[in-house]
Amino acid sequence: MDRRRDIAREISRIYCPMTPLGVDTLGSILVPLKFQKGETILEEGKVCRALYFVEKGMVRQYYYKNKKDVTEHFSFEGRIVFCIESFLKQEPSRLIVEALENTTLYAIPYDDLHNLMVRNQEMEMLYRKILEHVAISSQEHADSQRFENAAERYDRLLREKPEIILRAPMVHIASFLQMTPETLSRVRGGAGNTTKNTSPRDQNDAWWTSTNIK
Repeated sequence: MDRRRDIAREISRIYCPMTPLGVDTLGSILVPLKFQKGETILEEGKVCRALYFVEKGMVRQYYYKNKKDVTEHFSFEGRIVFCIESFLKQEPSRLIVEALENTTLYAIPYDDLHNLMVRNQEMEMLYRKILEHVAISSQEHADSQRFENAAERYDRLLREKPEIILRAPMVHIASFLQMTPETLSRVRGGAGNTTKNTSPRDQNDAWWTSTNIK
């Protein structure tokens, strides 16, 4: 329980301050899980039945479109990962979650969380703050895809989440940024130059034209 209490305290620190009783309550429902590099955490067609806090390692969410593997999201230490639509609706997921490294997660089970929220306002607030964080992060990423060119998207990722650049395979980073590996290679060579006149244009990028998310 001590380690689970430590993890609960860390979740509280990152997402929503909680009382010692609230931390203990959260810790009581956490489930430790370990995955080896390359293992699938959530399969396509399975229901996402938990929020997963990453204690150690890195995971990604992805799906297939036009027979291409498209990375939608990365999560690493101190982040929560889950397939939001599947979790909220308790319906099969169209996304896949896999471990990119040997990874330790702490699951917050759907049923336990919702049972606690009925009688514990702190848990309800924590859940709301997690959803707010995910919504804001998703909107920022969508806006980056819409309004920034390839070099600007890469520079933003390098500036805000350098862990991804350092640890994730380049092919996954390229799909996450909606560009080909060749475009990513060119952009990396000119990192820091974000003027739109000199950066590769999204609509001329083969990855963008074939797999643009709608």
